[in-house]
Amino acid sequence: MAVRDREVASSIRELSDLPADRSAVLRIGRCLDDALSGIWQTGGRFMKDVRQTTSFGTYLGRMRGSRRLTSRPPPSAIAAAFCAAFIGIFLISIPSLWPDWPLSTKLFLVGSFGASAALLYAAPRSELAQPRNLLLGQLIAAVTGVTAYKLVGSHVGLASALAVACSIAIMQLTGALHPPAGATALIAVLGPAKVHHLGYEYVLSPILVGAVILLVVALLVNNLSASESRHYPVTWW
Repeated sequence: MAVRDREVASSIRELSDLPADRSAVLRIGRCLDDALSGIWQTGGRFMKDVRQTTSFGTYLGRMRGSRRLTSRPPPSAIAAAFCAAFIGIFLISIPSLWPDWPLSTKLFLVGSFGASAALLYAAPRSELAQPRNLLLGQLIAAVTGVTAYKLVGSHVGLASALAVACSIAIMQLTGALHPPAGATALIAVLGPAKVHHLGYEYVLSPILVGAVILLVVALLVNNLSASESRHYPVTWW
């Protein structure tokens, strides 16, 4: 392109010196034609690259995936995860079995505990299953969910979206992302009424108490295995 520009400039100078020289005019025309052709070719290649990177087909292609990320665990690991999950969830549910217990009004099963159990007992080496993520993530989500309900609880959709979105953002900022905690925040908004009645007590019981029970079971059961892939935790904090 620089050579063509110099040729165009030379032709223009020739035209100023010899205004009646038709050959100079023709040279200028050819140079301009070449220059415009180069610009169109360059622009065409650029637009083609843009279409290739932003086309709908490329966008859909990103959803195909590539390969299976995990393999099926051995039967011993499956059995260990089953036993740990059974023990953990059953221990959390015990106060609910006796309605006369004072704690039965506060300590009860929360849906997010099932997801936490899946992480702690089936994927104990995952970063998302470590004690910091479990405890801090659940606490953050519970506080955020209760706060969202108190602020805009009359609009369930807005409160739910605000609770989950803020919980995720704060967990990421604090390095304590625990995906099941998103359900903890949502439950604080949706209820049942027993949850709404607890207010911020919901943070301590059932959330903190239940998370601690799951953690203790993970420490006791996961480390019974001789396999290092079952040892828990990888890091405390």
